[in-house]
Amino acid sequence: MNALTRTFRNYGIYLGFLGIVIVFSFSSPYFLDMYNIMNILVQSSLIAIIAVGQTFVILTGGIDLSVGSTVAFSSVSIGLMLVSGVPIWLAIILGTLVGAGVGLVNGISIAYGKIPAFIVTLGMMSIAKGGALALNSGRPVSGLPFAFERIASSELFGIPIFVFYMAIVYFIGYVVLYKLKLGRYLFAIGGNRKSTKLAGINVKRYETYAYLISGILAGLGGVLLTARLNYATPLSGASYELDTIAATVIGGTSLSGGEGSLVGTLIGALLLATLRNGLTLLNVVSYYQQIIIGSVIILAVFYDRMRVSKS
Repeated sequence: MNALTRTFRNYGIYLGFLGIVIVFSFSSPYFLDMYNIMNILVQSSLIAIIAVGQTFVILTGGIDLSVGSTVAFSSVSIGLMLVSGVPIWLAIILGTLVGAGVGLVNGISIAYGKIPAFIVTLGMMSIAKGGALALNSGRPVSGLPFAFERIASSELFGIPIFVFYMAIVYFIGYVVLYKLKLGRYLFAIGGNRKSTKLAGINVKRYETYAYLISGILAGLGGVLLTARLNYATPLSGASYELDTIAATVIGGTSLSGGEGSLVGTLIGALLLATLRNGLTLLNVVSYYQQIIIGSVIILAVFYDRMRVSKS
C-alpha cells in the first residue's frame, strides 16, 4: 500500500492524464485524429506558456491573479501600435514589455511593499483590465498587418508554430529553474523564506524576478493571442488566471511554495485542454464542462493540501 501511495503521489498527474486520454479515445472516434491532437496542442499552448510564469510565482508561495488582464492590456497595446504603423518586430517587443511592466509593479509591491500577493495581483487585475478598455474606449482593434498574423498561423514540418513557441519557452524555463541560481533561490524562498534570508540571499529581489517573469510571459501571451486572432480585444485573456493556476497546481506545484515542476505544469495545461476538447467532442454543454473542470481543480488543490499535511 505504501508503494502504491508513493506511486500515486509521484505520478498521479501522469496517470490521470493517461486515464483521460484513454477514456476519450474509446468515447469518440475523432479524439485520436491527428488534426484533433494538433488542435489540443494549440489550444493548450497559450495557457502552458503563461503558466510557466505562474509556476515561478507559486514556487515562492505567491500567486498572480493579474495574468489574464495583462494579456488583454498587452493585446490592445500591440494592436494599437500595429495599426499606427509601428514595425512588427518593435511592436512585439513593446507589447511584451507592457506585461513586464505589470509584473515589475506586482513584484515590487509584494516584495518591497510587503502587501499580500493576493491583494496586489487582484488589484492589478482590475487596473490592467481597465487599462485595456481605456486604451481604445472598449472597442476591439482590427486591420492588423497580414504579416503579423503569420506569426501564429504558420506551420513548421506540418506542426503549428504555436507548439514550437511553447517548446522554446519551456526549454528556457527549464534552464532558468533548474540550471541557474534564480531557480534554486525560488525553490528555497518557497520552502523556507526565513532560512533563505538568513543564508544571505536577497529574497525581495528574487521574489520580484518571479513576478517580472510572470508579467513578461503574460505580455508575450497577449502578443501571440493577438496574432492568432488577427485582432485585439480588451476581453481577451478572460479566465486565464484561473487556467494557469489550475494547470500549475494540477501539475503538482504546491500552493505553499517550494515544490513543483515545469513538466507537471505542461501536463496540467495539456490535461485541461484535453478535458475541454474531449467533452466538446462528446457534446457536453458548456456549463457542465465548467462544473467538471471546476471539480477537477478543487480535487487537485485538495490533493495538494493532503500531500503537504502528510509530508
